[in-house]
Amino acid sequence: MEIRIVRNQNPKQKPADNELGFGKYFTDHMFVADYNPEKGWHDPRIVPYGPFEVEPSCMVFHYGQAIFEGMKAYLNKDGEAVAFRPFANIRRLNRSAERLCIPQLDEDMVWEGLRTLINIDKEWIPKSKGTSLYIRPFVIATDNSLGVRPSDTYKFFIILSPVGAYYKEGLKPVKIYVTDKYVRAAEGGVGFTKTAGNYAVSLYAAEEAQKKGYTQVLWLDAKERKYVEEVGTTNIFFKISGTLITAPLNSGTILGGVTRDSVIALAEEMGYTVEQRQLSIQEIYDAHEKCELEEVFGTGTAAVISPVGVLNWNDNIIEINGGKMGEFSQKMYDLITGIQYGTEPDKHGWIEKI
Repeated sequence: MEIRIVRNQNPKQKPADNELGFGKYFTDHMFVADYNPEKGWHDPRIVPYGPFEVEPSCMVFHYGQAIFEGMKAYLNKDGEAVAFRPFANIRRLNRSAERLCIPQLDEDMVWEGLRTLINIDKEWIPKSKGTSLYIRPFVIATDNSLGVRPSDTYKFFIILSPVGAYYKEGLKPVKIYVTDKYVRAAEGGVGFTKTAGNYAVSLYAAEEAQKKGYTQVLWLDAKERKYVEEVGTTNIFFKISGTLITAPLNSGTILGGVTRDSVIALAEEMGYTVEQRQLSIQEIYDAHEKCELEEVFGTGTAAVISPVGVLNWNDNIIEINGGKMGEFSQKMYDLITGIQYGTEPDKHGWIEKI
């Protein structure tokens, strides 16, 4: 595949590592490809990062055909640019595409576009501990029509952003608000996809939680409003009496996180019992009452491991592990980031050199 390259003649000043935050800065270039039924995916190119023009009738604005992914690139201890399990993300992007009636993307095109883009903008990869280059592939529908149907044309982009910690708390445990008033996804819907609408429906409850002093929302199931599902930006695990418990994926309402899958694999290798099952919020509170709730933590590409220090369910507030990061959470964070930065052995072949 030949990728056309147009270099940015006005490169931007790169931010200092301690100024990054998350998703505030973008590199000098982006990858773009187009789709139509006659040519399929075509004209892969790298161009200067910047605005692009669409008409007001562009279907993505009206009917929400938009999907995306999130992954990261790192500089390992030898100064090489690497990515963590990128093909798992690419396959998940295609699962989202299938559900949203978007044509499947060629995995090789995505990977070669990503590699070429990162190599061009490699100097944007931050070097400080805990920083990385966030990779955002996404697809939008581009037909100019107000008829409710799948678009015939699409654009695929990859943009890059140097980032620090996702939450301002960093590895300090966050406070989570449990909502049984609003729901994120129902069985038969699109909860398992990374489509823009899933995040739009989460905003109202998240805003309410933040006004109460909480970082994120823990969603319960749509049917009974009692089983935990996921947090707005992460999957979530509960360590109860030595056993790790997380919600199952078979309902189709939960995103199958790559970090979630990695934690399960590594925990089982360590000898921990991992249960993927329905877990009621009442069971969690009962476990806390019995002093059996040992740790709670979220998992995701952006945060990696995000320890939870406080849960609030209907104004019943509980503190987990004295409000401190748990031993297992710390161990898992150190192991996964160690694999990503090359200080721990990659026994699973999860690292791809860029």
